[in-house]
Amino acid sequence: MLWLTFVVHLFVGTTLAGIGVIAALVAGFTGSGGVVWGAVIGYLFSLPVAFLVARQLWRNK
Repeated sequence: MLWLTFVVHLFVGTTLAGIGVIAALVAGFTGSGGVVWGAVIGYLFSLPVAFLVARQLWRNK
């Protein structure tokens, strides 16, 4: 299941990091620090999400 989690994380991580960047820009954090923190928070949030998605995919195979 580890490989499945890694593959799911590739897609979920970039998606949620992008959402974090857009959320930071919409909130008015236009400096590089705000954008980077938005990406980092989105990417870190994607770790448990990717695990949960991979677990559901593994159970329903």
